Amino acid sequence: MIMLTSFLESHAVLRPGTACPETHWLSPEQGAATPVREQPTRRNRHTSSGEPAATVQSRQAVCLLRADVLPEKERNILMRKHMAFILILSVLMLLGMSGLVASAHPSTNEYQYKGTWKATGSMTTARYLDTATLLPNGQVLVAGGVGGYQILASAELYNPRTGKWTATGSMTTDRSGQTATLLPNGKVLVAGGDSHSQANAELYDPASGTWTATGSMITDRSGHTATLLPNGQVLVAGGEGNHGFLASAELYNPRTGKWKATGSMTTERDAHTATLLPNGKVLVAGGGINGQVLSSAELYDLRTGKWTATGSMTTPRFYHTATLLPNGEVLVAGGLDSNFNLLSSAELYNPRTGKWTAIGSMTTVRWHHGATLLPNGQVLVAGGLGTNNISLASAELYNPGTGTWTATGSMTTARVYFTATLLPTGKVLVAGGSPPGVGLASAELYT
Repeated sequence: MIMLTSFLESHAVLRPGTACPETHWLSPEQGAATPVREQPTRRNRHTSSGEPAATVQSRQAVCLLRADVLPEKERNILMRKHMAFILILSVLMLLGMSGLVASAHPSTNEYQYKGTWKATGSMTTARYLDTATLLPNGQVLVAGGVGGYQILASAELYNPRTGKWTATGSMTTDRSGQTATLLPNGKVLVAGGDSHSQANAELYDPASGTWTATGSMITDRSGHTATLLPNGQVLVAGGEGNHGFLASAELYNPRTGKWKATGSMTTERDAHTATLLPNGKVLVAGGGINGQVLSSAELYDLRTGKWTATGSMTTPRFYHTATLLPNGEVLVAGGLDSNFNLLSSAELYNPRTGKWTAIGSMTTVRWHHGATLLPNGQVLVAGGLGTNNISLASAELYNPGTGTWTATGSMTTARVYFTATLLPTGKVLVAGGSPPGVGLASAELYT
């Protein structure tokens, strides 16, 4: 503030304490110059006119000199200084505002990762094939899944401040392998999955901690994808229904609580990925049907309600992960290929060209793993099934700047079919999962 005051006093066109001759003042209302009387200044708090001295001095600093007061050369010099002063002042104000905003809202970009994992509180129920959703209040909602060799309806909340889990209301239907989508109104939409009715859907209200049924999907489905669209609706696509694999897609409208059919994909898909692109389109890639693994990809356009083919991946794959990078490209990694071989390969989709490019491979083959975009732009891949379908504890990082993978600290427990959630602090919460056939209640944090 002292530096700014000194700058103002040294660069004002008319310094405080200097009388302004008959001038033209800029009228904000008229956008034109208006003649006014000279305003004397004093060093005390008020002028002879009764105005605060600071007000008069501020007005004098921005008065527009008449052409007949100063020679043209001197007037031009003063006006250039005045314009430079305004420009620099604007920059200083913007920088000050940026600093205030940054200090009021610390960014997770400031988080410095150690590359280690540490245990946090365990869930109240062991589970895998469940869903995890970050709520607006910073807590994490985990729901459903398989535990104790049965499908679950229970749900619970993780509090990052305490590191503990507490039970919340149970779903109206037990389900596993469902989708969970945070809606703009703060509620969570859960739909489909392996349950008594694969078409039904329900909403979780964080305010009440309860679930209520909403409209059922048009088609029974599990293994599908669910994507929140820019207009607030949810696009559900593909999966497997009671009568086989699906190409159909439908939209959920939160305002009406109803589903309506939209255009079908160009091919049936199960265990595929769906990614919302910066342009508002949804990229669907890979998947498998009837023993066939797909390399094809397609785009959904909300404006037309139709799907169009885009470039195919360099490798057929399903049970892979897809992560939207900060530059708008999509990173696909791992999975199984058309011969059901485990993959370590990875590739990038460029929305501008519609093409895929192979990049460096992961350090380990894996499928059913998790992938999380970190605030620093890197992607954390952890767990899954590796060689001989053994559960993995290892983790690695993808660096978009170099296009390479490097190993990072391993989890405290090997996991598959788990959930991974980026917390507001920048840490990553991994919870549950299973070595084959056994559910886990434990959870841990990547720091």
